[in-house]
Amino acid sequence: MTDQMEPVDDATKYRRKIDDSLARFGAAHDELEAEERSRRERKDKLVARLEQTRTKLHRAVTVATTAVSSKVNAEGHAVSDDQRDGDQRDGDEKTDETDDDAKAAPQTRLQEKKERRNQRAMLAGRITAIAVAVLVFIATGIAWGAKTWFNSQFNEIAALDENSKDIRNAAGQIGDANFLIVGSDTREGAELEDHVGDSGGIPGARSDTVMIAHVPKDRQRAVVVSFPRDLEISRPDCERWNPETGEYAEVVPGADTVKLNSAFTVGGPRCVTKVIQQISGMKINHFVGIDFQGFKGMVDAVGGVVMNIEEPMRDQELGLIVAETGEVRLRGEQALNFVRARKVFGDPTFSDYGRMQRQQEFMASLLKATLSKDVLLDVGKLTGFVTAFAESTFGENIGIDQLLTLAQSMQGLSAGAVQFMTVPTVGEANDNGNEELLEADTKALFHALIENTPLPGDEEEAPQQAGGAGDDQQAAPA
Repeated sequence: MTDQMEPVDDATKYRRKIDDSLARFGAAHDELEAEERSRRERKDKLVARLEQTRTKLHRAVTVATTAVSSKVNAEGHAVSDDQRDGDQRDGDEKTDETDDDAKAAPQTRLQEKKERRNQRAMLAGRITAIAVAVLVFIATGIAWGAKTWFNSQFNEIAALDENSKDIRNAAGQIGDANFLIVGSDTREGAELEDHVGDSGGIPGARSDTVMIAHVPKDRQRAVVVSFPRDLEISRPDCERWNPETGEYAEVVPGADTVKLNSAFTVGGPRCVTKVIQQISGMKINHFVGIDFQGFKGMVDAVGGVVMNIEEPMRDQELGLIVAETGEVRLRGEQALNFVRARKVFGDPTFSDYGRMQRQQEFMASLLKATLSKDVLLDVGKLTGFVTAFAESTFGENIGIDQLLTLAQSMQGLSAGAVQFMTVPTVGEANDNGNEELLEADTKALFHALIENTPLPGDEEEAPQQAGGAGDDQQAAPA
């Protein structure tokens, strides 16, 4: 240590700095030691509290065990008394000491037997719990694996434009499921015996069927709106689509006063989605395209679809399609012709409207057949349907979860939960041979769907629908 009164020179200043540093280190050491001592005291208190808690729990368990033992002893005494009375009735005289020994032995055996029974029950419970856990794990794994396999089968094609400026009240449509379903008449891969033509005679692809299946966020109803293939539209600029590869290429300029099915021919799924969103303002978040070949495979996979035929069905171009009447099970090519025919004798309109109505009815029946226990509980049928569906469909955002949302909603057809409609049109072809929209009625229809309000005409007809909840609703002649 330095003397504070000695002359202050450089050496003295250096020594004083060392002294100050040592003093600071000493103070820091004292603080750390105090903190460590405080931590040890807190730890000792915590250990003491834990020991007290353990002691209390031990006492509680001891008391409970004593109570159970007392009850068992009492039962043991009762058993011993019964046995002693039986011995006395047989004339077997025993001394008091012998009686005490006779009572003690059965009591001990009873306790051991009860303990073994409890142990077996605990072991059985543990084995059961483990077995259940294993079964749940296996079932979950199988379900996840099946779902993953199913989803991997679908052919993904870019089709959606969920940020389009044509979507009206996009925030209000959050949670809604809007499926754009397009039935394509592409002949790629078709054989001569399939009777649908081939890609050489009819190149490219056209949309024979265009419909929106709308399921609102609350899942309380489902509405299917069909669009005539000859609906007059103004086609926007679209990328050219190759149906063989599913790829898009150069941009094709838009055109006015053309048919709706030209949108699919030129620009494929993306162009049809763009056109339908312009007309409806709805946010299309699922696209499902189905071609000729897969349609027949899906119908056959579920064992056919039953339709109610009121009179024999004959088409001007396809000839006799269904000769029987009543409930007829349609399969394969017959089912395909049923939904393709557009010039059926006896149809009030002899046009696309009758075909759209048949397509809607057939789709509902096909979904019902698919969701029936005969298919869902039959692995072969279910796998066959999914395989056929995957081989013949293409689109975007069409996994198992999304399709179940549509199918389960469609299952409520008999309760009137599904309404089938046709987009409002004039009902007669114009000079260009096209169907024209009724602009005001179309706007009102899609406004009701977007806002999830009653459809046009529902409020006025509600009092008269006491016995007709399941009737189809038509916004245009069918």
